[in-house]
Amino acid sequence: MPPIPITPIGPRESGGPEIAAMFGVRYLESYDDVWEWGPDAVIICSENSLHRPLAEQAAARGAHVLSEKPLATSVEDAQAMVDACEQAGVTLMIAHPVRFSTAFLELKDAYDAGVVGTVKSVLGTNNGRLPMNVRKWFVDKELAGGGSITDHTVHVADLLDSLLGGVEATSVYAVSNKILHSDEVEVETGGLVSIEYANDVIATVDCSWSKPDSYPTWGGLTLQLVGSRGIADMDAFNARVDGHSETDKNGLWFPYGVDADQAMINEFLDAVASGKKPGPDGRSGLRTVSIVQAAYESVRTGQTVTL
Repeated sequence: MPPIPITPIGPRESGGPEIAAMFGVRYLESYDDVWEWGPDAVIICSENSLHRPLAEQAAARGAHVLSEKPLATSVEDAQAMVDACEQAGVTLMIAHPVRFSTAFLELKDAYDAGVVGTVKSVLGTNNGRLPMNVRKWFVDKELAGGGSITDHTVHVADLLDSLLGGVEATSVYAVSNKILHSDEVEVETGGLVSIEYANDVIATVDCSWSKPDSYPTWGGLTLQLVGSRGIADMDAFNARVDGHSETDKNGLWFPYGVDADQAMINEFLDAVASGKKPGPDGRSGLRTVSIVQAAYESVRTGQTVTL
């Protein structure tokens, strides 16, 4: 399979040479240099719209892939990535670190043990600060695929994919607005997505860029399960010590406990070394992309979208 040309269409990364020097590793100037080097595995952290061609190039060269979320900006591209990696026999994993947080693992253990009984509904929130100060392309519809619905729905949908064992979503209804930051961006900054699953669970996801710039961290994620035997809650980023400072107007926030990002990387490396199926894998990522795209179709039409 010949290389797929990639034309830069957005802001380029910066600081790469400095970071490489810090860790004493070689810095490569282009994707062609990467493929010539011949990596066993790659982590794709590009703009969302470039995930597909980079994953296809990696798969064509036998390199395993850990892709940032969302897997792609369309169901077609997500499916193509899954197909390319499966046909090449390489691992495709999606970067959803909250799956590896202590809070979620404990919630999943309680769910699997039947503590809450039969789950009837789920309320998820994933709210953050406007991300344009970190990466401007996050608020570019072409590069990111959308706004807060793209950025935040996938995290909650992925946790539900793990919790429910990959049960398919059957319908999606969504609304959105850009009341917040309307003078700064063109994409939506707030959204509410309702998802019905094949096992009759109804989930609602509050996905927004609603945290103020003065918030001490990027945002947060919560999940509440309502079941026949009780209610279970989790706050993925509640393991912290926080306070105030005379010099830091944003306050202080010191997390502790399990490093979910490191646990996610370890899962990927173990999958590459052992050949086992990682979680979340490409097909899980495809299911979450399908939900996000159905949400945008629902926003566009004002109707419930059947999957």
